[in-house]
Amino acid sequence: RIGLQGVSGYQLKTAKRSLNILFSEWGNRELHYWEVANQNVPLINGVNTYTFFRTTADGTQTSRISTTLSANIASTSATTGITLTSIANLPTNGLLLVGTEQIAYTGFSSTELTGVVRGANGTTAATHTSGDAVNQFVSGMDDILEASYRNASNVDAPLTKRSRSQYQALANKTDTGTPTQYFVERFIDRVTMTLFLTPGASVAGHHINFYYQKRIQDVGDAYTNAADVPYRFVPCMTAGLAFYLSQKYAPQRTQELKLYYEDELKRALAEDGSSSSTFIAPKTYYPGV
Repeated sequence: RIGLQGVSGYQLKTAKRSLNILFSEWGNRELHYWEVANQNVPLINGVNTYTFFRTTADGTQTSRISTTLSANIASTSATTGITLTSIANLPTNGLLLVGTEQIAYTGFSSTELTGVVRGANGTTAATHTSGDAVNQFVSGMDDILEASYRNASNVDAPLTKRSRSQYQALANKTDTGTPTQYFVERFIDRVTMTLFLTPGASVAGHHINFYYQKRIQDVGDAYTNAADVPYRFVPCMTAGLAFYLSQKYAPQRTQELKLYYEDELKRALAEDGSSSSTFIAPKTYYPGV
């Protein structure tokens, strides 16, 4: 699209970097429709802030669902027969951490994982034995969209998301009880969820169930990753990559390729998302403030 013939290895590397920057720019446009995941977090008595790190190298998640393997598993060849002693409160798909290996899955058959991918996110598949600890893992969280308090009977009560200023205005942040609100902070290496009220002894072991945005997967150094976008976004991804590369190799075509990219992106955005009923709520107004 930008007139290059006989692409060299360096040009392939610069295209990979440009595509990763394009995905980051999509994040700024809030393109996360296909990267929304569900998660449960067990509540701890007296703990109101729960931290989710970008990678295991950045830190350990404050609170997570834990279980164990019920049978030995081999290394790279074992994508079936991975069974857990319990799947209670685990999300129906996601990531699990066994030792230093991340294992992705898409579902369960009884207590066996299905749709398994070993050594996810650049970790190394390894041999594990029955009884090894299995922990849920949240990878690349970008923001928490909505959350509910889930009691021991699996009955949910929605939590209200507050801004930093609203949370700061709360008088006594150490009050304990059943959480009704939450405040999200987003950092480079982690995302934190701070609850109000602080969970007390009566709700310890209950859960916060929430939906969160995940980062779009990077291209990867091995050039073997499938495009981490729905097929309907492939046209605008291709047009966007051509636009980004034109700034380096064909600046005279940058403007026309930008218009083409924005047109493709507009069509994809118009199709994406899900339809729902419309709700109209009054806006709070404080005259004189």
